[in-house]
Amino acid sequence: MVPLDKLAQITQRFEYLEARLSAGAPPAEIAEVSREYSNLKPVAEEIAAYRRALDDLAEAQALLSDPEMKALAEDEIPRLKALIPELEQSLRVALMPKDAADARPAILEIRPGTGGDEAALFAGDLLRMYQRYAEKQGWRFEILEQQFSELGGIKEVTAHVQGEGVFAKLKFESGVHRVQRVPETEAQGRVHTSAATVAVLPEAEEVDIDIPASDIRIDTMRSSGAGGQHVNTTDSAVRITHIPTGIIVTSSEKSQHQNRAIAMQVLRARLFEMERDRQANDRAAERKSQVGSGDRSERIRTYNFPQGRLTDHRINLTLYSLGQVMQGDLDAVVNALVAHDQAEKLAEMEGA
Repeated sequence: MVPLDKLAQITQRFEYLEARLSAGAPPAEIAEVSREYSNLKPVAEEIAAYRRALDDLAEAQALLSDPEMKALAEDEIPRLKALIPELEQSLRVALMPKDAADARPAILEIRPGTGGDEAALFAGDLLRMYQRYAEKQGWRFEILEQQFSELGGIKEVTAHVQGEGVFAKLKFESGVHRVQRVPETEAQGRVHTSAATVAVLPEAEEVDIDIPASDIRIDTMRSSGAGGQHVNTTDSAVRITHIPTGIIVTSSEKSQHQNRAIAMQVLRARLFEMERDRQANDRAAERKSQVGSGDRSERIRTYNFPQGRLTDHRINLTLYSLGQVMQGDLDAVVNALVAHDQAEKLAEMEGA
């Protein structure tokens, strides 16, 4: 049972914020009040539905003593008794501590792993899969940096994804994606195994990560195409080296000014994720098995093309709809990962 006094406190806080907004909060506070109100609104709606169901059940049980209403009450009580546990579970999920980064846009990075040209081609397939998924979600998908292989695959790609709940869904994609299929370069028809690495980072603002000018080295250089597949239109590529960590970020897609801004955006995201990882590792209560963290050295998923099978190894999920998944129909996978992560967090909360 969710403590009713805690629910009352949340409801009171929500109503107070709603009144502040209606009365016109001071300009200096409006952003903070609006953010807290938006965060609390789905919780308040879950609380209202839960308490309404409890009140309806109490009312129906009281009607059992009324001969004229008894039959109606006897029909209603089983429905409410079945509904209340469902509402309570939804409420528990709504009350779970949220990852502060879930609502942020994301930086998506894809690189080929083992497998040579086939891995680069698969990296390109993953890029198109995420582009289509973003389109279905109504997100904006912007490629910041892209380098092609000789056969038209992807050597490396960095994209900026904006929209509602982007990082909350895409964060589960971080890791090693393995593919099993007959490569276009295979003359004998043999199935090969190769891989690509995906990293999903929450976008960081300047207020999140302070990067002193003394910590970075900025080099400009002439861009060069790759195998005739990609013709750069600028001689003003930018490479930024973060001296304390050795992280190197390049951008060669647009003007020098834009390249510098893009490279700093990606660098902030990488440093922000490093800090999030450090804080997570420092927490004594951190879960040992964490779906959402996305260890980039972990093989998380296998795409078996001959059998049309996708397997997510973290949650033992197998789907025989690989064709649809590669067309961007990722909801079944993402929703299963979200549900699994929520279940683990609830178990942790209840066992604390």
